[in-house]
Amino acid sequence: MLESKNSSAIAGSLLVVVVLWGGNNAGTKWLVETWPPLWTGSTRFLLAGFVLLGVLRFTRWLGNSRTLTPALRRSLWCRGGLSLAAYVTAFCWALHLTAASHVALYLGASPIWALLWEERPGRNWATVRRYGAALLAVAGVVVLFWPSLKTSSTSLEGEFCGLASSLLWANYNHQSRILSTHLPGVQIAANAMWMSGIWLLPFGCWEVARHGLVLDAPHLGVQSFCIFFGGVVPYALWNSALRHWRTSRVMLFNNFIPLTTTAWVWLTLGEPVTPTFCMAMALIVAGVALGQVDWAKIFRLPESF
Repeated sequence: MLESKNSSAIAGSLLVVVVLWGGNNAGTKWLVETWPPLWTGSTRFLLAGFVLLGVLRFTRWLGNSRTLTPALRRSLWCRGGLSLAAYVTAFCWALHLTAASHVALYLGASPIWALLWEERPGRNWATVRRYGAALLAVAGVVVLFWPSLKTSSTSLEGEFCGLASSLLWANYNHQSRILSTHLPGVQIAANAMWMSGIWLLPFGCWEVARHGLVLDAPHLGVQSFCIFFGGVVPYALWNSALRHWRTSRVMLFNNFIPLTTTAWVWLTLGEPVTPTFCMAMALIVAGVALGQVDWAKIFRLPESF
């Protein structure tokens, strides 16, 4: 019973995360139309990481943090900070070069890469369930965005960055899962964010020197929203979930992000909802449900076949 309650709490927190990240995607899309992409990403993660570190240091709201040994600090710089910086670079440039729907589509496919990295397919029902859930959810993403993929003009550079962001997001989650054996999830998120900001800040400053920077209330307000509700809150919840669940199980919730992104850009940027939205939503929800329920136990199927 306690395990069931814990699983429900983790699933609920991940649903909050995907709603917030949908808003973050819409806000980032708006920002990178005028702000340099790497400056946008580096300053956001640098400040979000410092906020999380401050909360961990002066409160117990997010649990206790552990003392970092030199070896753990090096691992955080490489496994956490560098892998997150690589993802942020691809993600921000993808949003700058192509449609937010395309980027969300690629990110929706990232659970596939996590599954492939975690284990090879086996002759058992667990493999059928996990791969079936991922493929079903990705099918929903494809249905959702297929009309726009057929009719909109595409940027090869933007599509490449979108695909790269999907692979790099799966890699960051994999690296965070490894780090979680030694550190609490929130501490990993805090350090990975500010370290990724440090990795990217010189390139962001170079962008600003070349292209300039618009500083006004709307831009600073959207960036502040993305720092707190696209960075601090969701990354703390996401990394905490990675401590308790397999990477592929957590990343199945990625398949909700295209839905929340579509809703946010419709409400804030005026992008229309496609006619295939409801069909895609049904496929994605079915995929997540398939991945979260052990149907073999319910129907008393053998573990392997």
